[in-house]
Amino acid sequence: MLDYVHISVAQLFIASALLAVNLGTSALLKLGLGRRLVVAAARMVAQLLLVGFILEWLFSLRQPVPIVLVALLMATLASVAAVRRTKRRFPRIYLDSLLSILVGAALVSGFGVAGVLRIDPWFDPQYLIPLLGMILGNALTGISLALDRFLDTCVNRRDVIEMFLCHGATRWEAAHDAISEAVRTGTVPLLNSMAVMGIVSLPGMMTGQILAGAAPEDAVRYQIVIMFMIASCTAIATVGIVLLAYRRVFSNRAVLRTDLIKSTD
Repeated sequence: MLDYVHISVAQLFIASALLAVNLGTSALLKLGLGRRLVVAAARMVAQLLLVGFILEWLFSLRQPVPIVLVALLMATLASVAAVRRTKRRFPRIYLDSLLSILVGAALVSGFGVAGVLRIDPWFDPQYLIPLLGMILGNALTGISLALDRFLDTCVNRRDVIEMFLCHGATRWEAAHDAISEAVRTGTVPLLNSMAVMGIVSLPGMMTGQILAGAAPEDAVRYQIVIMFMIASCTAIATVGIVLLAYRRVFSNRAVLRTDLIKSTD
């Protein structure tokens, strides 16, 4: 049995006193963030407590169907959140986002759970759901960043792209730089995070396992596995959404359809 410190409700209230630093800073500098901070903190607590109850129920399940349905719901919410972070949209963007994140998450989580960790059964929610949550959280960030960069490039560099098309370039040749920049934008934050992990920052999963009593060596190995999974899923989802967006805004006749790109401002 792992040895860990149980946190009581009273201790949670004591910890909430730390928000006085943020409230004091807002009041001192007249930032006007006090009410927003209180509301955000209350929402966070309510949402996390609700998630705790849901996970406790979910971890008791031993049937794959409800667990897979929950996983699908998580992927759907992640795809919607990714699109809502973008400043520009095009038709069927939500469908493309869902397809990209579903493919990436299914391939990577399936490989990680069944091929690397070898969980039996593969749908064990104690492992599948937390791993999937971390994968989806990073993938949606990559999707939103890549989408923003690709659509911005298509709109802001329309003249350059159309010049290439007028001179006989294929739609792929004309869009190649925009695609490359978008994929790079979507993956660079994760690469930066991986580069300093263990030196500057201690990841949440590893820290949580150590606090729960796991051996540091085991916690580190789990963190390495999940980071490889996150990196792979983010790459698949980012490339997928950019390629799908490319097919939406570049017609088969090699015409850049910026009229399909709408701003949310």
